[in-house]
Amino acid sequence: MNFFCFLWMLLFYLFYRSASPGDESSGGVWALLLGSVAAVSRFFLGSFITPGGFGFSRWLSGFVDIVSVPVLLPLAVYFLFAAAGIFKGGTGSANFALLWLIPAGAMRAVGWSAGRNPVLLVLVPLLWTSLASGIPLFIGFILNGRAAAIVFSVLAALALPLLAATVYWAFFSQRILLGAALLPAVLVVPVISAVRNILRN
Repeated sequence: MNFFCFLWMLLFYLFYRSASPGDESSGGVWALLLGSVAAVSRFFLGSFITPGGFGFSRWLSGFVDIVSVPVLLPLAVYFLFAAAGIFKGGTGSANFALLWLIPAGAMRAVGWSAGRNPVLLVLVPLLWTSLASGIPLFIGFILNGRAAAIVFSVLAALALPLLAATVYWAFFSQRILLGAALLPAVLVVPVISAVRNILRN
Protein backbone atom coordinates (compact mmCIF):
# COMPACT_ATOMS: atom_id res chain seq x y z
CA MET A 1 0.00 0.00 0.00
CA ASN A 2 2.86 2.38 0.73
CA PHE A 3 4.29 1.78 -2.73
CA PHE A 4 0.88 2.36 -4.28
CA CYS A 5 0.55 5.75 -2.59
CA PHE A 6 4.16 6.57 -3.48
CA LEU A 7 3.93 5.66 -7.16
CA TRP A 8 0.30 5.96 -8.22
CA MET A 9 0.27 9.65 -9.11
CA LEU A 10 3.43 9.28 -11.19
CA LEU A 11 2.16 6.21 -13.02
CA PHE A 12 -1.26 7.72 -13.70
CA TYR A 13 0.33 10.97 -14.87
CA LEU A 14 2.50 9.07 -17.37
CA PHE A 15 -0.56 7.19 -18.65
CA TYR A 16 -2.73 10.30 -18.78
CA ARG A 17 0.00 12.36 -20.41
CA SER A 18 0.49 9.75 -23.14
CA ALA A 19 -3.23 9.87 -23.88
CA SER A 20 -3.47 13.67 -23.89
CA PRO A 21 -3.09 15.76 -27.03
CA GLY A 22 -0.63 18.64 -27.03
CA ASP A 23 2.98 18.90 -25.98
CA GLU A 24 4.85 19.44 -22.76
CA SER A 25 5.74 22.93 -21.63
CA SER A 26 7.40 24.83 -18.81
CA GLY A 27 4.19 24.42 -16.85
CA GLY A 28 5.44 20.99 -15.83
CA VAL A 29 8.49 22.51 -14.12
CA TRP A 30 6.26 24.91 -12.20
CA ALA A 31 3.97 22.04 -11.19
CA LEU A 32 6.78 19.90 -9.77
CA LEU A 33 8.45 22.84 -8.04
CA LEU A 34 5.33 24.25 -6.44
CA GLY A 35 3.97 20.78 -5.69
CA SER A 36 7.19 19.91 -3.86
CA VAL A 37 7.02 23.13 -1.83
CA ALA A 38 3.36 22.47 -0.97
CA ALA A 39 4.05 18.83 -0.02
CA VAL A 40 6.98 19.69 2.26
CA SER A 41 5.07 22.59 3.83
CA ARG A 42 2.06 20.38 4.45
CA PHE A 43 4.28 17.70 6.02
CA PHE A 44 5.68 20.12 8.60
CA LEU A 45 2.59 22.26 9.18
CA GLY A 46 0.25 19.35 9.81
CA SER A 47 -3.53 19.47 9.51
CA PHE A 48 -5.57 22.66 9.29
CA ILE A 49 -8.75 21.01 10.59
CA THR A 50 -8.72 18.87 13.73
CA PRO A 51 -11.37 16.15 13.39
CA GLY A 52 -13.35 15.45 16.54
CA GLY A 53 -14.73 12.02 15.69
CA PHE A 54 -16.61 10.70 12.68
CA GLY A 55 -19.11 13.50 12.10
CA PHE A 56 -18.96 16.74 10.13
CA SER A 57 -15.51 17.69 11.46
CA ARG A 58 -14.10 14.45 10.04
CA TRP A 59 -15.73 15.18 6.67
CA LEU A 60 -14.42 18.75 6.73
CA SER A 61 -10.94 17.51 7.61
CA GLY A 62 -11.10 15.13 4.66
CA PHE A 63 -12.23 17.91 2.34
CA VAL A 64 -9.63 20.48 3.44
CA ASP A 65 -6.58 18.46 4.49
CA ILE A 66 -6.73 15.17 2.64
CA VAL A 67 -8.90 14.86 -0.46
CA SER A 68 -10.30 17.94 -2.17
CA VAL A 69 -8.36 21.11 -1.36
CA PRO A 70 -4.98 19.47 -2.14
CA VAL A 71 -6.26 19.04 -5.72
CA LEU A 72 -8.22 22.27 -6.00
CA LEU A 73 -5.09 24.25 -5.07
CA PRO A 74 -2.97 23.26 -8.11
CA LEU A 75 -5.96 23.71 -10.41
CA ALA A 76 -6.49 27.23 -9.06
CA VAL A 77 -2.78 28.00 -9.45
CA TYR A 78 -2.83 26.71 -13.03
CA PHE A 79 -5.71 28.93 -14.07
CA LEU A 80 -4.16 31.97 -12.34
CA PHE A 81 -0.85 31.36 -14.13
CA ALA A 82 -2.60 30.81 -17.44
CA ALA A 83 -4.60 34.02 -17.01
CA ALA A 84 -1.38 35.88 -16.24
CA GLY A 85 0.23 34.54 -19.43
CA ILE A 86 3.05 32.75 -17.57
CA PHE A 87 2.60 29.52 -19.51
CA LYS A 88 3.75 29.56 -23.12
CA GLY A 89 2.13 26.33 -24.11
CA GLY A 90 0.33 24.24 -21.62
CA THR A 91 0.54 20.94 -19.97
CA GLY A 92 -3.18 21.40 -19.47
CA SER A 93 -4.73 21.86 -16.07
CA ALA A 94 -5.17 18.11 -15.49
CA ASN A 95 -1.55 17.31 -16.30
CA PHE A 96 -0.42 20.27 -14.16
CA ALA A 97 -2.44 19.05 -11.16
CA LEU A 98 -1.28 15.45 -11.57
CA LEU A 99 2.35 16.55 -11.70
CA TRP A 100 1.84 18.79 -8.66
CA LEU A 101 0.45 15.81 -6.71
CA ILE A 102 3.40 13.48 -7.38
CA PRO A 103 5.49 14.94 -4.52
CA ALA A 104 2.36 15.04 -2.34
CA GLY A 105 1.81 11.32 -2.92
CA ALA A 106 5.41 10.56 -1.96
CA MET A 107 5.26 12.65 1.20
CA ARG A 108 1.88 11.25 2.23
CA ALA A 109 3.17 7.70 1.71
CA VAL A 110 5.91 8.46 4.24
CA GLY A 111 3.60 10.22 6.67
CA TRP A 112 0.85 7.61 6.51
CA SER A 113 3.09 4.53 6.40
CA ALA A 114 2.89 3.75 10.12
CA GLY A 115 -0.88 3.36 10.15
CA ARG A 116 -1.02 1.20 7.00
CA ASN A 117 -4.59 2.39 6.45
CA PRO A 118 -5.86 1.46 2.96
CA VAL A 119 -8.32 4.38 3.04
CA LEU A 120 -5.37 6.80 3.15
CA LEU A 121 -2.77 4.86 1.18
CA VAL A 122 -5.02 3.55 -1.64
CA LEU A 123 -8.36 5.36 -1.70
CA VAL A 124 -7.03 8.91 -1.34
CA PRO A 125 -4.65 8.71 -4.35
CA LEU A 126 -7.53 7.34 -6.43
CA LEU A 127 -9.75 10.23 -5.33
CA TRP A 128 -6.98 12.71 -6.21
CA THR A 129 -6.83 11.15 -9.67
CA SER A 130 -10.56 11.61 -10.14
CA LEU A 131 -10.52 15.25 -9.09
CA ALA A 132 -7.36 16.20 -11.01
CA SER A 133 -8.66 14.76 -14.27
CA GLY A 134 -12.40 15.20 -13.74
CA ILE A 135 -12.71 18.87 -12.82
CA PRO A 136 -10.73 20.00 -15.93
CA LEU A 137 -12.94 17.70 -18.00
CA PHE A 138 -16.08 19.46 -16.79
CA ILE A 139 -14.46 22.89 -17.15
CA GLY A 140 -13.72 22.01 -20.78
CA PHE A 141 -17.38 21.13 -21.28
CA ILE A 142 -18.37 24.45 -19.68
CA LEU A 143 -16.12 26.42 -22.03
CA ASN A 144 -17.09 24.55 -25.19
CA GLY A 145 -20.48 23.01 -24.56
CA ARG A 146 -24.07 23.90 -25.22
CA ALA A 147 -26.43 25.30 -22.62
CA ALA A 148 -27.63 21.95 -21.26
CA ALA A 149 -24.08 20.58 -21.13
CA ILE A 150 -22.88 23.74 -19.40
CA VAL A 151 -25.47 23.46 -16.64
CA PHE A 152 -24.66 19.79 -16.05
CA SER A 153 -20.91 20.43 -16.13
CA VAL A 154 -21.11 23.31 -13.64
CA LEU A 155 -23.06 21.13 -11.22
CA ALA A 156 -20.70 18.19 -11.75
CA ALA A 157 -17.57 20.31 -11.25
CA LEU A 158 -19.00 21.67 -7.99
CA ALA A 159 -20.28 18.31 -6.77
CA LEU A 160 -17.21 16.19 -7.51
CA PRO A 161 -14.97 17.59 -4.71
CA LEU A 162 -17.85 17.26 -2.25
CA LEU A 163 -18.58 13.72 -3.39
CA ALA A 164 -14.93 12.68 -3.18
CA ALA A 165 -14.67 13.97 0.39
CA THR A 166 -17.88 12.11 1.25
CA VAL A 167 -16.48 8.85 -0.14
CA TYR A 168 -13.35 9.29 1.99
CA TRP A 169 -15.46 10.09 5.05
CA ALA A 170 -17.75 7.09 4.49
CA PHE A 171 -14.91 4.57 4.28
CA PHE A 172 -12.93 6.16 7.10
CA SER A 173 -16.04 6.10 9.32
CA GLN A 174 -16.75 2.44 8.44
CA ARG A 175 -19.90 3.31 6.50
CA ILE A 176 -18.84 0.81 3.87
CA LEU A 177 -22.15 0.49 2.02
CA LEU A 178 -22.43 4.24 1.53
CA GLY A 179 -18.83 4.51 0.40
CA ALA A 180 -19.18 1.58 -2.00
CA ALA A 181 -22.35 3.09 -3.47
CA LEU A 182 -20.73 6.48 -4.13
CA LEU A 183 -17.27 5.31 -5.18
CA PRO A 184 -18.14 4.24 -8.77
CA ALA A 185 -19.54 7.71 -9.52
CA VAL A 186 -16.18 9.18 -8.54
CA LEU A 187 -13.89 6.63 -10.19
CA VAL A 188 -15.71 6.64 -13.52
CA VAL A 189 -14.68 10.26 -14.09
CA PRO A 190 -10.93 9.69 -14.76
CA VAL A 191 -11.86 6.78 -17.04
CA ILE A 192 -14.14 9.04 -19.09
CA SER A 193 -11.48 11.76 -19.19
CA ALA A 194 -8.73 9.37 -20.33
CA VAL A 195 -10.94 7.72 -22.97
CA ARG A 196 -11.95 11.16 -24.27
CA ASN A 197 -8.30 12.15 -24.59
CA ILE A 198 -7.47 8.90 -26.41
CA LEU A 199 -10.34 9.44 -28.87
CA ARG A 200 -9.29 13.05 -29.44
CA ASN A 201 -5.74 11.91 -30.04
